[in-house]
Amino acid sequence: MQHKRALGEDSSVVPVPQKLKSASTKPLSASAAKLRLLKRLHCTLKFEKKVWQRGARLVAGVDEVGRGSLFGPVVAAAVILDPEYRIRGLRDSKLLPAERREVLAERIREHAVSWAVAAVDAARIDQINIYQASRLAMREAVLGLNPCADHLLVDALRLDCDLPQQPIIHGDALSASIAAASILAKVERDRMIVEWDPVFPVYGLASNKGYSTPRHLAALREHGPSPLHRQSFAPVWNAPVPQDVLAFMLEDDEQSAVAELRPA
Repeated sequence: MQHKRALGEDSSVVPVPQKLKSASTKPLSASAAKLRLLKRLHCTLKFEKKVWQRGARLVAGVDEVGRGSLFGPVVAAAVILDPEYRIRGLRDSKLLPAERREVLAERIREHAVSWAVAAVDAARIDQINIYQASRLAMREAVLGLNPCADHLLVDALRLDCDLPQQPIIHGDALSASIAAASILAKVERDRMIVEWDPVFPVYGLASNKGYSTPRHLAALREHGPSPLHRQSFAPVWNAPVPQDVLAFMLEDDEQSAVAELRPA
């Protein structure tokens, strides 16, 4: 801990107890530091109001979830909020408990002018990389809106579409529309991953949602990845056990092989 004093001041310095000193100087992990930052940000309609004042009326917030997961799809959502109806409690989905997300997702679906969800699966992620897959999922969500948006507020990224758009860093913690999209995407992806948990019970998907928890990583080392793991992600392709294959995939391959052998 540093101490500053002006010339002429008493040179004595009150010592800081070692326990408090170590606690105050302990470095935060990157994820913990980001979470602390997000909690300090305020989610409002400030960005939406600026766009409404310029004449746009169907302003869509766009966000994705699942970029860092080792398993399953990346899921995106686009939401056009009703300027006349305020949904209280919107904020970054990462800061909300699951029960609260479910309640808010229902309100968003009920009161939004338009909303849409899209997903890009693990195989496609491995083909084009997670960054491009995230942009693709977000673009597909935007194209699924009905009525269509006339302006986009996007969490941090710029999309391949002709609509006017504004990327916003930490957008899901600052823009109500982006936060709404974050919530819908998170609820939908969690539902999808939980449905796979009984199929691949060793990975603990219902609790970790495919992310790099100690149990998940241990299961990868012991059992190898499933067909729905992202093979291009280091913890997956580093797994010492070969990839598992689902029985129905083997059956499909056998049926295809038999069909190819049959005379035309």
